[in-house]
Amino acid sequence: MKALGFRLLGGLVLGGVCSGLMACGGPAKAPSHGPPRLSGSDKRDRESVAVTVYNQNFGVVRDTRRLKLGSGRVELSFKDVSANIQPETVRLHSMTEGALFEVLEQNYRYDLLTPAKLLEKYVGKQISVYRYNQKSGTEERKTAEVLSVEGGVTLRIDGEVTTNFDGRYAFSEVPANLLDKPTLVWLLESDRAEQQIEVTYLTQNLNWRADYVLKLDAGDSKADLNGWVTLDNRTGTSYENAALRLVAGDVNRVQPPMPEKQSAHERDDASAADRPQFKEEGLFEYHLYSLERPTTLLDKETKQVSLLSAEGIAVHKKLVFVGQAHYFRGQYGQLVSNQKPIVFVELVNSAKNRLGMPLPKGTVRVYKADQSGALQFVGEDAIDHTPRDEKVAFKLGDAFDVVGDRVQKEWTQLSNCSAESSYEIEVRNHKDTAEQVEISEPTGGDWQMLHSSHPFVKVDAGTFRFDVQVPARKNTKVSYRIRVRYC
Repeated sequence: MKALGFRLLGGLVLGGVCSGLMACGGPAKAPSHGPPRLSGSDKRDRESVAVTVYNQNFGVVRDTRRLKLGSGRVELSFKDVSANIQPETVRLHSMTEGALFEVLEQNYRYDLLTPAKLLEKYVGKQISVYRYNQKSGTEERKTAEVLSVEGGVTLRIDGEVTTNFDGRYAFSEVPANLLDKPTLVWLLESDRAEQQIEVTYLTQNLNWRADYVLKLDAGDSKADLNGWVTLDNRTGTSYENAALRLVAGDVNRVQPPMPEKQSAHERDDASAADRPQFKEEGLFEYHLYSLERPTTLLDKETKQVSLLSAEGIAVHKKLVFVGQAHYFRGQYGQLVSNQKPIVFVELVNSAKNRLGMPLPKGTVRVYKADQSGALQFVGEDAIDHTPRDEKVAFKLGDAFDVVGDRVQKEWTQLSNCSAESSYEIEVRNHKDTAEQVEISEPTGGDWQMLHSSHPFVKVDAGTFRFDVQVPARKNTKVSYRIRVRYC
C-alpha cells in the first residue's frame, strides 16, 4: 500500500486533494469517533467521465459518480481508476451543494492479486498441493508449508524440504490486502447519506497521434487530404461513453520515472466516418480538439477517429539538388556524379487552400494512382505542429529519372580562411516531361558571387540557390564563380 503524504499547517491539509481542511462543500464540524463505515464504488456508480488526452503519453481523467456514503466517518474504496495513475495528482471534491465533505486521508492501493503475490502472502502458512498420479489416474493432495518464494518456491511436505514442485497449489482464501484492481481509498467525513463527487487525476500510458493520408492528382498539383486521430489506451481501465478531448502542443512536464515496458499488442483500428468529428479551439499556447459525441476507450485498444477531410488542395512538388559547405574549402575536382535530387511536396495550411485548421504533429503518408487507377504508396514523412497559414513540406524520397553531376572547375586559395573557386553543375532529366529543379548551395561562411550563368536567390547569410527548368529528355548546365571566407 502506498500512502500519499500530507501534513497539517495552520488548519490546511496539503497534498494531492482539496485544501482548506479538505472541506469541499461546507463548513467543518466536530470529527466522528469510532470505526469508519466501509463504502465501495466502481464504474457502475459512474454518472459521467471525461478524458483529455495529450500527445505526450498522458491524460487527465474526470470521473463523476453518485455515492451512498452515509453520515459520519467513511472509508471509501474507489475502484476502476487507471493502473497508471499518478496518485499525487488526484483531486476529490463533492459536487453536492451545501454538503460537508472532508478528506482526512488518501491511500493508493496497488498490491494486486497474482499467483506470485498470493504465494508471497502465504509464506510461513500452510496450503494444499496437488500432484497427478499416473498409476491411479487421480490427483493426490498433501498439506505443504510455504517456506520461501525467493528465486523459486520452497515447500516443506511430509517433513521434507522440496523445490520445483511439479503440481498445482490451492489456497484457503484470498488475503484481505490483495486487490483485484488498483484502488483509491479515502477516509472521509460526510454529513449526507448520498453525495455526487468528482475525482480528477493524471494518468500515464494514454496517448494519441495524428496520421494523414495525402492523395496526389495526376499532375502533382492538387491533392486530397484526410487526417485521422489514433488513440491508444494502456491505462489498465476502460472509459465508456467518455467525453473526449485532445490537446496538441508541447506541454512542459517534470519527467516521471520511466514506466515498465509493456507487451506488444495487436492494433484494433476502429472505423470512422469521413466527416470530421472534432471541434478545434485555442487553449493557452496549445490547441484543443473536442470530439462532438461520446466515445468508449477500452483498455488495450487502438481507436481511430476522423480529424479532417479536404479535397482539391493546391500542392507543389519540387526536386532539390543539395550541395555541401565543405565543397568550398578545398580542391576536389569531381565532387559528385549521378546525384539524385530529394523530392518534396509542399502545401499551405490556409483557408484559401481549403484547410486552415491547426494540424497536430504526425505522419503524412502520400499516395498516387497508377495508370490503372490503383493507389500506390509514394512516400511518407513526419510533420511538426503546424499553425494555420503556415507552409508545410514533406520529404518523400529521391528522384529516379533526374540526376546530376557537380564538378569543381577551379580553386584558388586566397588566405588561410578564404578561397575563390568555380563550379559546373549538370542536371539531366530522363523523363518525358520537363522538371524544375532547385539547386541549393550552403557555403557555410561569408560569400560573394562573382559570376553565374543563371540568376540566383540569396536564401540566407550562408546559402544561395538556383531555380532551373530542365526540358524533357534534356540536360541543363549551371556554372558560377564564387569567393568564400569560412573562418
